[in-house]
Amino acid sequence: MTDAILVLNAGSSSIKFSVFLVEQDQLKLNLNGQIEGLFTSPRFLAKSTDGTVISEKAWGEGVKLDHDGAIEHLRVFLGELRGKLRPVGIGHRVVLGGLKYFQPVRVNAQVLADLEQLIPLVPLHQPHNLAPIRLLLQRMPDVPQVACFDTAFHHTNPPLAQMYALPKELNDAGVRRYGFHGLSYEYIASVLPEAAPDAAAGRTVVLHLGNGSSMCAMNAGKSVATTMGFSALDGLPMGTRCGTLDPGVILFLLDHRKMDVRAIEKLLSSQSGLLGVSGISSDVRNLLESQEPRAKLALDLYVYRIGRELGSLAAALGGLDAIVFTAGIGQNAVPIRASICRDAAWLGVELDPAANNKGGPCITTPRSRVTGLVLRTDEELMIARHALRTVAGTPKEQTNILARTP
Repeated sequence: MTDAILVLNAGSSSIKFSVFLVEQDQLKLNLNGQIEGLFTSPRFLAKSTDGTVISEKAWGEGVKLDHDGAIEHLRVFLGELRGKLRPVGIGHRVVLGGLKYFQPVRVNAQVLADLEQLIPLVPLHQPHNLAPIRLLLQRMPDVPQVACFDTAFHHTNPPLAQMYALPKELNDAGVRRYGFHGLSYEYIASVLPEAAPDAAAGRTVVLHLGNGSSMCAMNAGKSVATTMGFSALDGLPMGTRCGTLDPGVILFLLDHRKMDVRAIEKLLSSQSGLLGVSGISSDVRNLLESQEPRAKLALDLYVYRIGRELGSLAAALGGLDAIVFTAGIGQNAVPIRASICRDAAWLGVELDPAANNKGGPCITTPRSRVTGLVLRTDEELMIARHALRTVAGTPKEQTNILARTP
């Protein structure tokens, strides 16, 4: 029987999961999948690393499977693997750790209560991240659960980089720049020394470009500034999120459009960004293929904002030695990378088009003063590493999730 770490990433309508085998203190992905379409048309799919479907189920249109039901189905599925795997811990992605939690932490009732207090700060993410933890604490209290925070990596930002120009009372209450996508940045920082030692030791900006997009300035592998702030709406325009917005726009929507808070929340989080500007899609692939002028406009705005933020982050670093593209768009959208590098020529970026077309890992010429890299991120593996380290020393006989019968 092989020890394993289960990783859960719960959102509002889906729960993604991965199972990593623990072999001689090394983690190896064994299977992954998700339960998506919660509350509407739920579907379960689990695959092995070669893409083979291990298990699947569709509940049908209109079936409102909630997080409780999804976790129960996943528990039963894992129970069917009894005799093969023995998970020794469960790692969870939690968006916000607040001022108190900036290291992975084993969750108990008090930790959960602390994290629930942060829900008003990130109402679109935190409740869903915590739902599986709460359920599993009740149903499997003997299984170690570890919360891993998207904000933790940015705890090294200087105090000035975390502040807003607001009254001290609000800052003390937690209204400050936290930054997100930290697990992705932390993974890149962990593999950069092998991929590019000079970049790892120097001043690097990592571009996490996906449906949610942000950028992080690292000095010797430590975060010093990032584009997201108090919430994941800040910074770059994204698939459906607005990015940086003048607060006066919110006041205008409240006063003159008579929109309520929930309507504004929906507008800024799910109707804006690439989707809002293009009127076509939030998917960069669709926009690149489209001949519609507004599709090009949306991509041009995306690239422009990235260029503005790159200059800002280079200033925070006092110079620039490397840029790293990662996540879905960063790893796969060749034209987007080319446009960003073209606009960054003033910083010393000289693109190698042939290398960029091949996907790197190095996409700049030998003459380029700034090295450009494409690296695959792996937030799930980062969570699994944290979970394994945190539960190290816990008696295995107390952590047998698969021994529990449905």
